Amino acid sequence: MTKSQGNAPISAPLKGRRKFRPPTAFAKRAIVNKPAVYKEASKDPVRFWERQAKTLHWFKSWRRVLQWKAPHAKWFAGGKLNVAYNCLDRHVNGPLRTKAALIWEGESGDTRTLTYWDLYREVNRFAAALKRHGVKKGDRITIYMPMIPEVAIAMLACARIGAPHSVIFGGFSPEAVRDRILDADSTLVITADGGYRRGAVVPLKKNTDEALKACPGVKTVIVVRRIGQAVEMEPGRDVWWTDFIKDAPAKCAPEIMDAEDMLFLLYTSGSTGKPKGIIHTTGGYLTGVVATHKWVFDIQDDDVYWCTADVGWVTGHSYVVYGPLANGATTVMYEGSPDYPDKDRFWRLIEKHGITICYTAPTAIRTFMKWGEEYPTRCDLSSLRLLGSVGEPINPEAWVWYWKVIGGGRCPVVDTWWQTETGHILITPLPGITTLKPGSAARPFPGIDADVVDENGRPATTGYLVLRQPWPGMLRGIWGDPDRYVKEYWSKHQGIYFTGDGASRDKDGDLWLLGRVDDVMNVSGHRVSTVEVESALVDHAAVAEAAVIGRTHEIKGQAVAAFVTIRDGTKPTPELQAEIKAHVVKKIGAFARPDDLIFTAELPKTRSGKIMRRLLRDIAEGRALGDTTTLADANVVAELKAKYGEQ
Repeated sequence: MTKSQGNAPISAPLKGRRKFRPPTAFAKRAIVNKPAVYKEASKDPVRFWERQAKTLHWFKSWRRVLQWKAPHAKWFAGGKLNVAYNCLDRHVNGPLRTKAALIWEGESGDTRTLTYWDLYREVNRFAAALKRHGVKKGDRITIYMPMIPEVAIAMLACARIGAPHSVIFGGFSPEAVRDRILDADSTLVITADGGYRRGAVVPLKKNTDEALKACPGVKTVIVVRRIGQAVEMEPGRDVWWTDFIKDAPAKCAPEIMDAEDMLFLLYTSGSTGKPKGIIHTTGGYLTGVVATHKWVFDIQDDDVYWCTADVGWVTGHSYVVYGPLANGATTVMYEGSPDYPDKDRFWRLIEKHGITICYTAPTAIRTFMKWGEEYPTRCDLSSLRLLGSVGEPINPEAWVWYWKVIGGGRCPVVDTWWQTETGHILITPLPGITTLKPGSAARPFPGIDADVVDENGRPATTGYLVLRQPWPGMLRGIWGDPDRYVKEYWSKHQGIYFTGDGASRDKDGDLWLLGRVDDVMNVSGHRVSTVEVESALVDHAAVAEAAVIGRTHEIKGQAVAAFVTIRDGTKPTPELQAEIKAHVVKKIGAFARPDDLIFTAELPKTRSGKIMRRLLRDIAEGRALGDTTTLADANVVAELKAKYGEQ
C-alpha cells in the first residue's frame, strides 16, 4: 500500500473475475481489431502520433514532430492548420456535405438538425461577425451558454478566427463566472437569455449581468434568445445574437494557426482552491482527440454518436464538438436533464434518433440503476452497439448493469480515463480488441506511456498514476501562472507527469483507477477543490473555520462533507446549516453544495495546528480511526464521530 498526499491510503480494489471478449461480429467490423497496434506504437510513439496527425488537413507540414524538454512540449512545431477547417471545410466539398453533423434536442422536445453545410454556413457567418466587431487572433472570448447549437457554433467560430474560447459550465454561479472572466481577461462574452433544467429556467443572462458588475473590461455581451423571457439589455454593451450577425459576410477565411497556438482555455479546480486556466493548443490537441474518438468509439460512417456531457467540461469540448466533427461523424447534443419530463428521457432520445453509441458518466449510470429497469425497458434500445463511461472510476456493479440493461448484453463498454489537463482519452479499452473487465479502464491508448509508481517514483502494483512521456493533447501550461504548472504536475517525480489519481495494475497489466489522492473531489464527474469549498464556507459571516473532505457516495462517486466551526455567540441551527450550504452554491454553484455539514466546536488538529483531514475522512467513511497520537486533543475526534453518526 502506498500513502497519498495528506497520508490518505491508496487501496487496491477488489477485482472481479468476469471477463467479456469483443463480440465476433463487432471485432470483425471494427476499425482497430489487431492487437499489434500496441506493440507498433510502443516501438516509436512519436512516429505513431505523426501518422495520426497526417489524417488531418494541414496548410503547412511540421518541421519536427516533438520538441520535448521536461516539462515543456511542442508537438508538430512549424505546422499550420485550423481546427474549424478540419471540422467543417474539408467535409463540405464531398459526400458529407448533406450529412447530419449535429442533432440537437431541447429539454422541451424541440429539435434541430444541422448538416455539415448548415453548420459551415452558421460558423462562417458568426466568425465573420466577430471579426467585423474587431475580435483579433489571440483575444480570449468567454462562453456561458446552455446546451444549444449556438454554443458549438460559437466555439467553432472562435477556432476559425484564432480567438481562444473559455467555456464556462452553465451551472456555475455569477461569482465563479466573474473570476474566470477576470482571469482570462475577456472583453467579449457570449451567453443566452436562459436555459432549461428540469422544466425550470436557468437565468444565464441575469447571472452574467451579476458577474459583470466586477468585470469592467467586458465591452460586449452577445445574447442568444433561447427562452424568450424579458431580460435586461445594457445599451452599448449587450446585443442579440441575431442582430450581431445581421448583414455579416457569408464567408470568413480560416485563420492559419500554428500547431502550438492556443485553441482554448478551460478552468478546472486545483488543490490550492484557485481555479486554474488550462491551456490547450491546436495541432497536438486535435490530433489526439481525432485519433481517440475514432478508435475508442469505433466510429463508422453510419453511426449516430451521443456524448451526454456538457460543453462546459472538457468532455464536451473533445467528444461532443471537436472530435466527432473532425471525424465527420453525427454528434447528438441534448439540453436538459435525464429525468425530465420522466426518468426515461435518455432512452427516449436513443430510440427517437437511432443513437448507436452512448458515452456517459458513472454517476448517471448509478442513478439509472437506482431508478430501476422499468424506464429503459420501455424503450427500443436496439440501435445501440457501443457504450462508454467517463468522469470517474466505474464500479463493477454499475458496469455490468450498463452492459446488460442498456446494451442488452451485446454492446462493449469502453471505460475511459483522462482529465481536463490531458485533453483526450489516455487509458481505455479498444472495443474490437480488448477483453473487458468490469471496473477496469484496461490499458493505455497506443502511444501513451502510463505507469503506476510508489512515493519514490518506483514502479508499483498500487500507487500513483503517472505519465512518463509527453502526449499530443497535453496541457501546455496554466494561464498566467507558469510556476503553478510546474509545481502541480511535474514536481512530485522528476520529469514525470503526476495525474493526482491513484491506480492499481493487475497481473494482466490492466489498470484500475482508484480516484483522487490530492485535495480535489470528484462530485458527479465535476472536479471540486476542497480548498475552494472551504474558502466559500469561511466567507459566510457566521463561519470561523471549516474543513472539507470528499466521502464515498453511491450515486455521485463522492459527496462534499463539511466540518464547520461557527463564531462565538452564533447558534448552530438547521436554518443556519441550510443558509451556509446555500452560500456555497452562491459562491461556486449547486454541484458544490455540501451533502453533510457538521457543526463542531473544534476541528481535529495536530499540536502544530494542522487540520487532520485524514481523520475526517475516516469519520465520514465510517472507518476505524487511524493514528491519533499527534492530535492536540483526541476528544475532538470522538465527539465528531458521535455527531456524524447522528446525521
